[in-house]
Amino acid sequence: MTRSSRQLDSRARHLLRTLIAQYVRDGQPVGSRTLAESSGLDVSPATIRNIMSDLDEMGLVQAPHTSAGRVPTVQGYRVFVDSLLQVKPLGEGEIARMRANLPAGAGTQALLGNVSDMLSAMSRFVGVVTVPRRAQFAFRHIDFVPVDGNRVLAILVFTDNEVQNRLFETRRPYGRDELEQAANYLNAHFAGRTLAEIRAQLLRELRETRSAMERTLSAAVELSEHALSGDDEDMLVAGQTRLMGLQDLSDLDRLRELFEAFSSKREILQLLERTQKAQGVRVFIGEEAGLPSLGGCTVVTAPYAAEGQVLGVLGVIGPTRMAYERVIPIVQATADVLGAAIQPGRAAGA
Repeated sequence: MTRSSRQLDSRARHLLRTLIAQYVRDGQPVGSRTLAESSGLDVSPATIRNIMSDLDEMGLVQAPHTSAGRVPTVQGYRVFVDSLLQVKPLGEGEIARMRANLPAGAGTQALLGNVSDMLSAMSRFVGVVTVPRRAQFAFRHIDFVPVDGNRVLAILVFTDNEVQNRLFETRRPYGRDELEQAANYLNAHFAGRTLAEIRAQLLRELRETRSAMERTLSAAVELSEHALSGDDEDMLVAGQTRLMGLQDLSDLDRLRELFEAFSSKREILQLLERTQKAQGVRVFIGEEAGLPSLGGCTVVTAPYAAEGQVLGVLGVIGPTRMAYERVIPIVQATADVLGAAIQPGRAAGA
């Protein structure tokens, strides 16, 4: 519980909760008379004005210049989320529909694309999900195909049903027979293992071996380094255009800065990765995110995991004036459903 919330008595807490709920619903500053009518408290408008004045002094609400009513501040939203919000889990019907959108047997990339779209559709804001590093997954089968000169095409089938083609350049040309030998060796000895395990084992065998196998091992070391450590897309984003029609984000300069952040992804990705070891849902309101581009936004995140191993983070980005009691359970349920959809045995170490 925050220091500000500890200073609030029951009436002040009730009025702050009522003000935020009404502001989130209507998007208009809330006046004392409106609060008196909607709060259900048996107190005079004068008493409510006094309490509002106290909340203002504490930095939990503020009065826009053009209105006598008040709106919540970032600190007010923080108190609301931490100690006043009543969150209910999603119903079984909604969770069943989420599961239906993440079919068993689909590759990880397809699942993540569905998740970002689903988060955006359910929240009406932006859905984001970080992509697990490919090194977190074991490979099932690999083939090498010579292209030209020093270029080789690797065809990879991973244990999460993902198929990838990777074109890379080697230090020297490899013949078709050499590539076939290296692929056969990797498939026979390392299928179901991760890049880190493969690299360590190959280097250990290479140090210990002084035989005809050394040439095959050397080829396998170089080829696996290239094929199994390529860069992957790091984050999927869906629904950016949903922010364009929102009253709270109508400033064109702010929208431009926000869209540039979505385009570059780097800063938002760093924010999401900070929450990867967190337990459950995290909520960053306004400047709490530490990114100027997200100054008028809230980011709600949760890590997703398979078989106890955290693979990434997903979340929703929207205006600070969002229905937190709705968005928070959506993010948590989506993380749970995605973790279950990434079937046992797919993740590294499974």
